[in-house]
Amino acid sequence: MPISIAPTGAALGAFVTGIDLTRPLSAEDRAALHAAATAHKVVFLPDQPLSLDDLERVTDDLGGRTVTPFVTPLPDRPMVVKVLKEADAKISFGEAWHTDLSYLPEPPAFTCLWSHEIPPKGGDTMWSNQAAAYAALDDETKAEIAGLYAFHSAGRPYGARGYYASVTDQISMGIEPSAEADKEFRHPIVAKHPVTGEPILFVNQTYTIRIDGYDKDRSDRLLKRLFLHAVEERFRYRVQWRPHMLTIWDNRSTQHFAINDYHGHRREMFRTSVKGTPLRAA
Repeated sequence: MPISIAPTGAALGAFVTGIDLTRPLSAEDRAALHAAATAHKVVFLPDQPLSLDDLERVTDDLGGRTVTPFVTPLPDRPMVVKVLKEADAKISFGEAWHTDLSYLPEPPAFTCLWSHEIPPKGGDTMWSNQAAAYAALDDETKAEIAGLYAFHSAGRPYGARGYYASVTDQISMGIEPSAEADKEFRHPIVAKHPVTGEPILFVNQTYTIRIDGYDKDRSDRLLKRLFLHAVEERFRYRVQWRPHMLTIWDNRSTQHFAINDYHGHRREMFRTSVKGTPLRAA
């Protein structure tokens, strides 16, 4: 059965069928999956009853596994994270707009998230297209941010005194707050996608902390404006999860947000990250 790709009709996203991820992929199918995830920014593959071995193999097919700092992985799988919210928990992992691990020198190229148990309703995820967000900026703003760099840090969520350290009794996942999270790394505000060459707006409210060379007030004003612009409704797609659906997104050109609206119900997913490369200025 040939691979079928059905775009969502929104600013990003496509549903991919005709591929069985429980079996090793051919070179052609690997290339097609990689190309679809890159072109559509996020792809949804329903009805994939994966094992964790399958999930890791798909991750390797996309470029290889990498670790997620400050989050406790599975005991026997150091590069697989269980994204869990028990029915009585209050805090959901990822309930803010962000680009995964943008605080690293080489942020992941892709993220894979597979749904094992989902609530009867709610628990959707939203993505926002950062290539489209950049393209929609006015010329004056494009001129201002050209050549600028911003510092990213995991300190606010994962620092020793960060957000997760203050809510450990309200979250189901193992979080490992650390002073290491306060480290900063600089990325271009306008990055060049390493495959497509598209200019991407690469800032997010969770990890981007300040603009290099700007004083605090000027940096805060510009970042606030970019944060709001980057996730406007016109750049988004929202998916309703299905059981055993694998979602793969291009982490370099998207932001995402996990909606915490399913209190009283359990949600269990498994996540891996695909190795990335340093980001270059567009």
